[in-house]
Amino acid sequence: MSFRRSDGLLARLAGSAMASVLLAGPVGAAPPSARPAAEADDAKFKLKPGAHGKVCLGCHSDFEDKLKLPAIHTPVKAGACVDCHSPHASDHGKMLAKPPEAICVSCHATIVPAEAKSVHAALRKGGCVACHDPHASPNKNQLLKPVGELCVGCHQDIGAQIAKVKFHHPPVSTGCVTCHDPHASAKSETLLVRDQGSLCASCHKPDQPAMTKAHMGYPVSKGRCTSCHDPHGSDAQAMLWPSVHKPVATRSCGQCHNDPGSANALKTKRQGIDVCRGCHGEVVGDAMNAKRLHWPVADKIACLNCHGPHATKAPKLVRGPLTSVCGNCHADTIRRQERSETKHPPVESGDCTSCHAPHGSDNPFLLAAPDELQLCGTCHDWQNHTGHPIGPKAVDPRNKNLTVSCESCHRAHGTEFKHFAHLDTKGDLCVQCHERFRR
Repeated sequence: MSFRRSDGLLARLAGSAMASVLLAGPVGAAPPSARPAAEADDAKFKLKPGAHGKVCLGCHSDFEDKLKLPAIHTPVKAGACVDCHSPHASDHGKMLAKPPEAICVSCHATIVPAEAKSVHAALRKGGCVACHDPHASPNKNQLLKPVGELCVGCHQDIGAQIAKVKFHHPPVSTGCVTCHDPHASAKSETLLVRDQGSLCASCHKPDQPAMTKAHMGYPVSKGRCTSCHDPHGSDAQAMLWPSVHKPVATRSCGQCHNDPGSANALKTKRQGIDVCRGCHGEVVGDAMNAKRLHWPVADKIACLNCHGPHATKAPKLVRGPLTSVCGNCHADTIRRQERSETKHPPVESGDCTSCHAPHGSDNPFLLAAPDELQLCGTCHDWQNHTGHPIGPKAVDPRNKNLTVSCESCHRAHGTEFKHFAHLDTKGDLCVQCHERFRR
């Protein structure tokens, strides 16, 4: 998905001062090649003769040590403190002449491409100083830490994975920027410096005999390498993801795909749910025979809405954590849980299938058990609920057709009140039924 500077970039950088700056184009100081000479700054601020930059060091003596570091920001090296700071007064912290992002893009206006497909979250949320020291640093490009160490500071899960896997991807050891642009990418939604196919092919030549043999003669250069392989490293040979589809593991690609020599070799022999039905007939049959079918199962994409066809990081070939996979459609539910005063453990941990059947169910909301009390009772002993009437014999006074159940007082996915109650338990909730106690 690409977007133009006029709208998409603003969406990517929503809430950031950098958005208005990038949309407007370069502002403030001119690029280094066009900056006014030091004498012009002296005249502008009426500095003493020869005081350009040096007058600042009179008070900020600690910057003498900064100037000895290997990577020094160009204006700092030139002693042009007033390129970024106002010497008299400012509406911004640290006496900055403009908002930090506005100052940075005055010189670095092309950091984010006009039609970027992805922008680094660190840049979008924290601005340039999330990764760079604006004055000087021991590291190249004024990075706060060496590039690999800096990246895993945020991407801790990937850092932990890289440290322990059996099979390492060589480019990872040379630094994340071998494959990723640290600011933004016009080519990829994952900050890749090029589209995935050409990036992988720059090292793994698809026309080499070894590559052809490894992939059973299929034209994998037309596919997506990460549908099978973990680009950061793996405990499985060939750097496959941990959860591997059996036809892939047994090198039986022809079980699902056309002959490797055909014109549409990567196309599957059947489409939609029919391609899965041959092996997973029982699962498909149970889903189709249920009173309520989960709609992704029934559309043209079917199983591939939630499952990867080749290999995935998550068990059962699920495309990712359930909070992400389920959240693609049920984003409101995930957001509700994030805002909830009390967290419901199955929702917080992303264990959606502990309560819901993912394919189909005879029960409302695709619940995994026919009775709400039975379902909640797998974790909560509702019979010891402080003596409050609950169950099939407890009629709900608000509606004589209903009985009092867990959902009468609680919302399983969370609320803004404690114990994920519908209302404040100190009074507002109880008087919904016990009206005589209403004040």
